[in-house]
Amino acid sequence: MEYSNLGRTGLKVSQLALGCMTFGSPNWAPWVLDEAASRPIIDKAVDLGINFFDLADMYSAGASEEVVGKVLSTRKRQNLVLATKLYNPMSSDPNDRGLSRKHIFEAVDGSLKRLGTDYIDLYQLHRFDYGTPLEETLDALNDVVRAGKVRYLGASSMHAWQFMKALGMQRANGWAAFVSMQPHYNLIYREEEREMLPLCRSEGIGVIPWSPLARGRLAARTDADTTRSQTDKTASALYDRSREQDDAVVAAVRTVAERHGRPPAQIAYAWVATRPGITAPIVGISKLHQFDDAVAALEVKLSDEDVALMEAPYEPKPVAGHQ
Repeated sequence: MEYSNLGRTGLKVSQLALGCMTFGSPNWAPWVLDEAASRPIIDKAVDLGINFFDLADMYSAGASEEVVGKVLSTRKRQNLVLATKLYNPMSSDPNDRGLSRKHIFEAVDGSLKRLGTDYIDLYQLHRFDYGTPLEETLDALNDVVRAGKVRYLGASSMHAWQFMKALGMQRANGWAAFVSMQPHYNLIYREEEREMLPLCRSEGIGVIPWSPLARGRLAARTDADTTRSQTDKTASALYDRSREQDDAVVAAVRTVAERHGRPPAQIAYAWVATRPGITAPIVGISKLHQFDDAVAALEVKLSDEDVALMEAPYEPKPVAGHQ
């Protein structure tokens, strides 16, 4: 495993980040693994050299952070980069959500307790909060950094103008600034290429894309292959409307995969990992053998012809994933 700086920071992260939405409690979603089933996958990630773990407080309503924290508790904390997120509701309480000062202070303490650590390496906004003044959010985030509870700040899917406005406010006020962006980005959803990705390259922001395989669709599996593919409502919302258009992209991925003698998943991962400005795709692993494709993809050399073939069928889409 090789390591890259996260944006313009000195923080070194593995070229793959392990997405931890899969770990936690099956009561939250039928495809989620409990602690016993999660442990070998998390341990394998560390053994492969992955040091970057992406979580969110809302995954399994906090159980994901608890499981990952327990499994990693025997590892040296300084060797790990723990990233988590806040914004989504954690209960029915109207203040137990969003990006208010009150919720940020309570959410960071909750994540620290569940993870069993005294600091979070990368604390990310899961989404933009239209109901809270941006100044309030950014001032509170600066405070949790200055308090030593958080090392770096990041954000996830939002409009480029919102992200740049936030960066401008942080710089103008001398507040701790965002160093990373986590966008929805893969071969069948490339809208971030219009503004967000050029912005991140210009401003030196690290990019850690989510859903690099489009919830498995770019792996060229059939819908009946997994429990998640049959029950994940988010996947349906993101991709069902463009299925016919996306099938042409998947077919192109298959063609390139045949050229290289590799599974389609490796090709789709390789495309994301080698796009300009990408730091580390976030890979979701629910079975140990899935690591094979993710790790092998880092060695794939795509030709200009390969890239052109896979990108050619793409057509513009409505923004998806910001809410």
